[in-house]
Amino acid sequence: MRKQNCLIYCNCGAGIISVDKQKKLADAFKQLKVDAFELHDICAFSFNEKEFLNSINNDYNKKIIVACYPRAIENIFAQNKIKISDYEVLNFRELSEEKIVELLTEKFAENLLETKYEVHKSSLDVPAWYPVIDESLCTLCGQCARFCVFGVYKYNKKSLEVVNPLSCKNNCPACGRTCPTSAIIFPRLPENSVLSGEEPGNEEKPLKLAPKEGLFTLLNERNSVRRNIFRQGVMQ
Repeated sequence: MRKQNCLIYCNCGAGIISVDKQKKLADAFKQLKVDAFELHDICAFSFNEKEFLNSINNDYNKKIIVACYPRAIENIFAQNKIKISDYEVLNFRELSEEKIVELLTEKFAENLLETKYEVHKSSLDVPAWYPVIDESLCTLCGQCARFCVFGVYKYNKKSLEVVNPLSCKNNCPACGRTCPTSAIIFPRLPENSVLSGEEPGNEEKPLKLAPKEGLFTLLNERNSVRRNIFRQGVMQ
C-alpha cells in the first residue's frame, strides 16, 4: 500500500548552495512530519541508482523534491528513464531555507507523526557531471555533438543522445554554451542561468552576436578547451 507523500532532498556535492544552507535544510527536514530521503545526490542517483528512485516512486503517492531548477530535474529524470510521477520541485538555488521549510511545514501539516529520515549516498565513484538534453528545445542541429571531443553524444539527423555521460570533462559546459536553443543543461553548474536549468528567457546567447564576433568567441572557447585537453594528457 502506498504512503501519502515523502520528501526527497538533494544534498548536492557540486557547491551550488553553501554548506551552511545544506546543513540547515537537513536539520530542519529531520523535524518535519514526513518520510524524508537525503540523497548525495540526484545527479548520481539518476544515473547510477535508478532502481532506488523508482522504488520511492512506487512507495509514495506525492513526492516533494528539494533540489535545483525544476527544468533540470525534469530532464534528468527523462534522460535517465526515471519514472517519478506526481512530484513537485522546490528550488533551493532561489528559495531561502526559511521559505522552503515554511512551504514544507504547510504541505505536511496533516501527516502522521511516525516518520523516518534516511541518508543515502550513491556508489558512483566519479563526479556525476554530465549534460542533460531538454528535448522540448532541441532542434537536432548536432552542434553539441560535433563540438564535443570526448564522445559523450551520439548524433544523427533524427536523434541526439547522451551515450557516454561520465566521459564528459568535469566542469566543462562548453558544448552547452554553443547550443543555439539552450537545450543543453548542466545541473551541477554553479552559475544560475539557462545552462544550469533556469527557464529560457530573452537573454542573448553567444551565437546571437554579430556573425564575426559570435564566430570569434566560439572558436576561441573551443580552441581553449582543446588546448586544455592536450595539456592535461586526457587524449593519450
